[in-house]
Amino acid sequence: MSDIKTICSIIAFAPLVGAILAGMGGRIIGRAGAHTVTIAGVGISCLLSIRLLMDLLATTATGEPVVYNETLYTWLESGGLTLQIGFLIDQLSATMMVVVTFVSLMVHVYTIGYMRDDPGYQRFFSYISLFTFAMLMLVMANNFVQLFFGWEGVGLVSYLLIGFWYTRDSAIFANMKAFLVNRVGDMGMVLGIAAVAYLFGSLDFATVFADPAAHSETTFQILNGEPWSAITVTCVLLFIGAMAKSAQFPLHVWLPDSMEGPTPISALIHAATMVTAGIFLLARTSPLFELSETALSFVMIIGAITALFMGFLGIVQNDIKRVIAYSTLSQLGYMTVALGASAYAAGIFHLTTHAFFKALLFLAAGSVIIAMHHEQDMRKMGGLRKYMPITYLTCLIGTLALVGFPGLAGFFSKDAIIEAVKYSELPGADFAYLAVLAGVFVTSLYSFRLLFLVFHGKERMDDHTREHLHETPLVVTGPLMALAVPSVVIGALAIEPMLFGNFFGDSIFVLPGHDVLQGLQSHWHGALQFALHGFTQIPFLLMLAGLAAAWVLYRQKPELPGLFTDKLAWLHRVLLNKYYLDDFNQTVFAGGLRGIGQFFWRIGDVALIDGLLVNGSARAVGAFAGVLRHIQTGYLYHYAFAMMIGLMVLMSMLWFVIQ
Repeated sequence: MSDIKTICSIIAFAPLVGAILAGMGGRIIGRAGAHTVTIAGVGISCLLSIRLLMDLLATTATGEPVVYNETLYTWLESGGLTLQIGFLIDQLSATMMVVVTFVSLMVHVYTIGYMRDDPGYQRFFSYISLFTFAMLMLVMANNFVQLFFGWEGVGLVSYLLIGFWYTRDSAIFANMKAFLVNRVGDMGMVLGIAAVAYLFGSLDFATVFADPAAHSETTFQILNGEPWSAITVTCVLLFIGAMAKSAQFPLHVWLPDSMEGPTPISALIHAATMVTAGIFLLARTSPLFELSETALSFVMIIGAITALFMGFLGIVQNDIKRVIAYSTLSQLGYMTVALGASAYAAGIFHLTTHAFFKALLFLAAGSVIIAMHHEQDMRKMGGLRKYMPITYLTCLIGTLALVGFPGLAGFFSKDAIIEAVKYSELPGADFAYLAVLAGVFVTSLYSFRLLFLVFHGKERMDDHTREHLHETPLVVTGPLMALAVPSVVIGALAIEPMLFGNFFGDSIFVLPGHDVLQGLQSHWHGALQFALHGFTQIPFLLMLAGLAAAWVLYRQKPELPGLFTDKLAWLHRVLLNKYYLDDFNQTVFAGGLRGIGQFFWRIGDVALIDGLLVNGSARAVGAFAGVLRHIQTGYLYHYAFAMMIGLMVLMSMLWFVIQ
């Protein structure tokens, strides 16, 4: 890999240059210039990322994988701790770079059509290019400080993008909600990084991961002097950061509301950036997590809860984007379960396949929204298949990949996770296995519900919308077709090297006793055999059951969902209110903090500062002046009498002094 330092710098900073030019160029470059420079920047990063990955895989094939790890410059040295900026390019980071830049490139192209009439056109391109830069800095980092810089960068830009339409109260509420929930996770992240610095005396990945087992017996005394495993505490704290960023229960509440942003950013956040940051963090820190079965079980159980219970919420949503958003939550749960089961490669594999078909689904939803004049309620759609054949076909491909139809990308990664969890012997593995199995049925039900309500059945839109329905332009459908290709083939092409080859090399560490993928490898006979075998397995039957249920409920007997809603009104309310977690947060945390603030405002500001110091001093002066003004009567004999009294007091004081 020739001059890799220059190549890495171009990959990281090309989107930043595009963001600056688009954001500050104003009238100089115009709207066309804004999308040209940002697409060029991300396109260059994508091509160079693909080149780096191919070079790494070529060296891996020769048995001598070359990993690039170099510091660009030292930022700060203090007390023996060195903070640096640098790049670590191995198989894990190179894979993430390709996924991030390719999906981002498709989103950039798609945005030309979607945001065509928006007055914030240039600002939007600047934001999404800046988003790409922050995510690249995160995945290319060779130390925790730079990773945290990228971590906070994607959080900041997501705040700007979710609230892009800042005149909407709902958008401002949503971006503030995302910002605050992520601050909760970031507190855990900061404490986890501090624990790493305390334990290892360094924040450089190479130093920390060189021999973490040397600290496996180290303990922290946190509560009542009881010893806690330092590695476990560190891993749990890092995972709390990942829970917020990758939207794991109960810190998932911000993600569905992020739909307030324009559809292109929904695709970018949910497919390749932001939410995948937590998954990447856990894979990157696998040498630490492998030393704590407690942390691994915690990760797996949280992921299982997210995978199943967030999927239930997708069944009752009527907003097309929110259905896909809850799908993202569920699929992130699958990835987290894989990480907790030590099947890190399977988790990253699902992250890769999911990025393509989830971006495809979001952009297809955006295509529908454009055609429907920005209507997002699926109850006002129907029969769009004949008006939008390309959007329908690509959405069908994305749906089949999502539900895990044998042969498509999602099938290989999702079934690998299900099988891997079955081999896990960690506490909580049985619950996780049942959750990911049940999740297959739930995923199929809400996915085909969306497909049937939007593209099949009776046309439920108004006459004006129906008259103007047509397929969206090539700048919109082109990225859909480009994303449909990897949604079909990437699973079959990548499963063997990623799961059973040496694709990730030493970038992922798994203890022999935790290597659940080894059990899968003993039954591996090729991608074709794996796909054919999938037709006979429980996940495929559950997927068919979900398809059949959706067909009956939303095609054959469309009156049944209403009957179920009436009969199970309590359950419908629970799901519609998202398990009342938002209400709980608003009442207990938001309401409680507002109550505390009002208490201190009334006591401190109103009573003490305004009441006692400001108004109190004014009243005291007024009262004193009121007493004094009674002395000013205007009568000479009053003043003469006062002078005599004063003179007597003065003479008395002098007499006491002389005595």
